[in-house]
Amino acid sequence: MARLPAAVSAGVLLVSACVRSVPTPDVPPPQEAPAQVLARIQDWEDRRSLGGGELVRLATSAPQVAVRVRALRALARIQDVATLDAVLSGLTAPDKAVRDEAAFAAGELAQSWEPLPEDARTALTQALVHAEATEADGWVRITLLEALGKLATPGAVEVLTARLSPASGPWSEAAATALGVAARKAGAAAVANVPLETIRALLKPRLRSEVNLAGAYLLAASKRPDAVDALQSCLANGHPDVMALCVKGLGDVGSPRDAVALTLMMGDTTSRVSAEAARALAKLAAKCEAGSPCAPLIALEGQALLAKQVAEGKAAKGHVLLAVAQQGLPLQGRPVFSRMRGALADADRAAVSEEAHADLAWLDCRIAAAMDRQQGALEQVLQCGYGRVPEARWLALGLHEVAQFKGQPTGAAFAVPYLDHVSPIVRGAALDALSERPVPEALAPIRALIGGGDAVVAGLAAAAAGKLKDAEALTAVQALADRVPKEPDLAEAVAGALVALQGKAAEPRLREWLGHPHANVRRVAAESLTTLTGTPVRSARVELPPETYRPPAAPSGTTLMLRTRKGDITVLLDPDAPLTGGNLVALAKQGYFRGITFHRVVPDFVAQGGDPRGDGEGGPGYSIRCEMTRRPYARGTVGMALSGKDTGGSQFFFTHSPQPHLDGRYTAFGEVIQGMDVVDALLEGTIIDEVAVGTRAP
Repeated sequence: MARLPAAVSAGVLLVSACVRSVPTPDVPPPQEAPAQVLARIQDWEDRRSLGGGELVRLATSAPQVAVRVRALRALARIQDVATLDAVLSGLTAPDKAVRDEAAFAAGELAQSWEPLPEDARTALTQALVHAEATEADGWVRITLLEALGKLATPGAVEVLTARLSPASGPWSEAAATALGVAARKAGAAAVANVPLETIRALLKPRLRSEVNLAGAYLLAASKRPDAVDALQSCLANGHPDVMALCVKGLGDVGSPRDAVALTLMMGDTTSRVSAEAARALAKLAAKCEAGSPCAPLIALEGQALLAKQVAEGKAAKGHVLLAVAQQGLPLQGRPVFSRMRGALADADRAAVSEEAHADLAWLDCRIAAAMDRQQGALEQVLQCGYGRVPEARWLALGLHEVAQFKGQPTGAAFAVPYLDHVSPIVRGAALDALSERPVPEALAPIRALIGGGDAVVAGLAAAAAGKLKDAEALTAVQALADRVPKEPDLAEAVAGALVALQGKAAEPRLREWLGHPHANVRRVAAESLTTLTGTPVRSARVELPPETYRPPAAPSGTTLMLRTRKGDITVLLDPDAPLTGGNLVALAKQGYFRGITFHRVVPDFVAQGGDPRGDGEGGPGYSIRCEMTRRPYARGTVGMALSGKDTGGSQFFFTHSPQPHLDGRYTAFGEVIQGMDVVDALLEGTIIDEVAVGTRAP
């Protein structure tokens, strides 16, 4: 603010003195309406601000329960470890709604994108264990169990294990799910001491299907070799998601002898079950002895016949073929892939629609790329897709696959010419192949790409140079690092390159990044400094400036209808994530999604779209803040794809089946209310023709 002239300033002081000398009655300050307080909380939350301490005060002592609950939700989304005491104080509040929200916030702190300091993990464990033992309300107690699963400390696992019994009790479902989440977060070893018989008891058919599902989730996540019999038994459960989880578990810990049971599961009418069985057989094929008959491969040969059903417009049947191609087969399974491609080509001649032709073409390229991975060279993808898949997409697919070649180590010299390809997604895929399988002649063109105009490719080139220890690339990497303050998406790739090429000399720059407004830049800096120094480093919260882009909030009842050539999918947006939903609404009104494909489909997991590049690296040119909700990732939930905290843009995904490990980690902002059969039919390459904004009828 401009300084006042001295004479004016003196006059103001004189008047102020006179005013203060006049006695005035005590007038309490005007009370702010709850709606105004809630609006301020929303603003602080989105700017990652504590409002000068006011947000913490509201979370701990606001007289209105609704205000206190909303303030705790804001703390959950901000994820600042400095607010831990405020969150934990809510666990003992008189009102159960406050205790419940505090338990949720504690779980969100437990799974912060930056790991909590050990003393914070200890304090959180002690507080949650005590609160769970003394909580009288059932719903709050379930939220506490969920938070313990997200924390995944030994103390948390001990409590959760105790709550598994009796299987018919009120806590078994929540405890089993939470233990499954703990295993996904901390590794299967974290739940290794959970008694197998206790888990098996949860799978008894007389129990509620939800308990069976939780038991199957824990059993699959535990990856126990001694659980094969239990996994085989639960294949007869009858609930598709229970069967799919047990099939998945068999794929992880079973043997080729399980091929008979899994073959039967491939015949299941539910596509996610049959796809999971095919993936499991592909995993078990890798355990077959070379040169000996392999039962899993024999079982998979018959799945080539599914190509005919895809040609008839039954796209969901293609998930079996897609799952096998994504998983890959050992070299002795090459005839299986050849047979599948032959069946696809035959079926293409009689496809009933252009969409069926497209599905067959994309599946053909996916299988061709899997064959190239087997031999480590581009060959089959060069003649895949019947001319219907864009060159950039099949080339990128092939290059990414050959990067995963597991045979005799050889360089990917064939990828060097593609570093100059016109398509950035091909250049990026070539960098992937060459960083995994380097050749000397790639170093100079990789250096050139670091200074290129495409930020994604530049970052990938920097990462490749770091991985290849190319000291001559350091100058270019440093120049790219100068762009990070304005292009935060570069941070992860550049930080890795700086650590690899500069070592300790990179520390000053990385410490500067600890103060960057973007949470993901700070996370990357903290992780890199932890690697460099050998001492845990955690960044502090940084408040975003008021002018930071904020999408308009979506009104309650807003729907999005995704029109595809397979049918329409209607999504009801969650009012608890108004800015996330509003961002998608704003993009839809601009026609942003028109012509974009679903670039990633993982059967029995997710179908992901919204990327204009088509390689998973694209977005609208800005990011929005995460709005973690209490909505679980059930079948048909819609979530935001992220690469770190507050990195959402335009990419979203549908879940095919329950995915509890995603709860509270990725913003769940809606649910499919119509067209789930279309979601099941989505394949890689399916085009979004339009996204229409609407309102659900009351």
